[in-house]
Amino acid sequence: MTTRSLPVIEFVLPAASPAGPRPAAPADARVAEFRPEDQALPRFWVWTLGCQMNRSDSEEMAGRLLAAGCAEAPGMEAADLVVINTCAIREAAEAKVIGRQGALAALKEANPALRVVLTGCAVRERDRAGLRRRFPAVDLFLRPDEEPELVERLGLASAQGAVGLAGAAGSPAPSGVAAPPGVVAAPPRTAATTLVKGVAVSAADHLAGSRADAVASGAVRRESAVAAWLPIIYGCDKTCTYCIVPFSRGPERSRPFDAVLDEARALAAAGYREITLLGQNVNSYGHDLPAEARFAHVAEARRAGRQIDRASRPDLAELIRAIDALRGPDGSPAVPRLRFVTSHPWDLSDRLVDAMAEAPAVCAALHLPVQSGDDEVLHRMGRQYTIAHYEERLGRIREAIPGIAVSTDVIVGFCGETEAQFGATLRLLETIRYEQVFAAAYSPRPGTPAMRLPDDVPAAVKRERLNRLLAVQEEIGFARNRERLGSIASVLVDALERPRGHDHDEEGAEPPAATLAGRDPFAAPLPDGWVRLAGRSRENRLVHLAGPAELVGSIVDVRIEAAGPYSLRGILA
Repeated sequence: MTTRSLPVIEFVLPAASPAGPRPAAPADARVAEFRPEDQALPRFWVWTLGCQMNRSDSEEMAGRLLAAGCAEAPGMEAADLVVINTCAIREAAEAKVIGRQGALAALKEANPALRVVLTGCAVRERDRAGLRRRFPAVDLFLRPDEEPELVERLGLASAQGAVGLAGAAGSPAPSGVAAPPGVVAAPPRTAATTLVKGVAVSAADHLAGSRADAVASGAVRRESAVAAWLPIIYGCDKTCTYCIVPFSRGPERSRPFDAVLDEARALAAAGYREITLLGQNVNSYGHDLPAEARFAHVAEARRAGRQIDRASRPDLAELIRAIDALRGPDGSPAVPRLRFVTSHPWDLSDRLVDAMAEAPAVCAALHLPVQSGDDEVLHRMGRQYTIAHYEERLGRIREAIPGIAVSTDVIVGFCGETEAQFGATLRLLETIRYEQVFAAAYSPRPGTPAMRLPDDVPAAVKRERLNRLLAVQEEIGFARNRERLGSIASVLVDALERPRGHDHDEEGAEPPAATLAGRDPFAAPLPDGWVRLAGRSRENRLVHLAGPAELVGSIVDVRIEAAGPYSLRGILA
């Protein structure tokens, strides 16, 4: 078998339009020898950590590699190209990648053609000098905004189309590099940097255009045929002192309203039953777009945090109403289910609440991170809202959408957190009674403002508080799920025993019968021809059921017969 050792190109090539599927073998055998050999292109494997935005980014990178003629490997060991899409929100995620460096080095020794690319939030402009020390097995580092350049940076674009040479946007072409004679270097749609508080960070300005190119050319390899991610805003403008995202993904940049609507329309036409709108702060969408007369009715200001001018600019409420209004050829809703994640309390406006209540496609679930139940801790975190504000917004949405399921994020052991302040967080959980809480112990992230604060909560105390919080929430979640016994849930079946979770959700398997309340519907053997299935209710609860495999992709009514702390079990109604 012919293999190819991929070069790592340190200058940026102009982005070529990703090609479609590779052509079939030529009818005339005399020209067959001039076709690129499939074996000459690398088999790739993408390892994705972290949030839904990372998963969406990985779909786009995989799609571009497939469009260039590469094949997908079944695993890391069989790959010639490994792309690692990292998460740096918590120390543990980066530690996973660091821990794999030895294994990657061994794979490269066994396969000298293997190349490793690291991207995602662990790659930040200010940290480039130290990346090779921390990740010695990696050949190429790409910031999140540089991911659309992956194919060109690896020298694979020429396999499918001509490529000129140019420097990265905002920077000169590399010394000594010139376009070949007769080749005109087109202006590349490539990454650049901007300054945030004097620090060079990613500029996401070009990502809306590169996403449009990828969608138009079919260069997005969707991980599901049932539910689709749809990014609508890149970057983050918030001020959370513990978070690295603004320094890794740059300032907020919204995709044009019509481009998002077109992608939603295309997903509906392709048969997707559920769309999830994505953004680091998805309900900030639109504030940076130009004002337009058609949005003259949009003017609601933020109720917390830094004020922005929303006058005559589209917002998330306008977007979800437009997607909800899409219709299929028979006049039925084109998008049966619509979700969005992740929200910020700054931007949970009355317009958004009303749109959620009035748009039938919008699911009755909201992920609204609180992070702490104490105002002083929230102030040190830079969250710029109070618990009173948070509870008022939550009350408003629960009044508008009775039965809505609410989940949240919590950080325990943040700088200066006292036992009393942690106790306030526990009381908040008991008061609000979330369906799910995704909790983590605070870990300092280099480059964040919180690094200037003393990390004075001992690690053992952090672990103990985290375990206590998880125990409290497990009881609350179990009780909330028991309330569903005997009810009918509308479930989108999306997998054969493969539940699809939230970005922090690693529950994976159904609970053992010993932890269930109610009658276990799987106690008896399944009928002939039936299999175990999994899906999500409109409230985003994981539901296990049984039925024909052909139900995958269908929305079915399920009577809930048993409940566990993290999931439900039921039978077809």
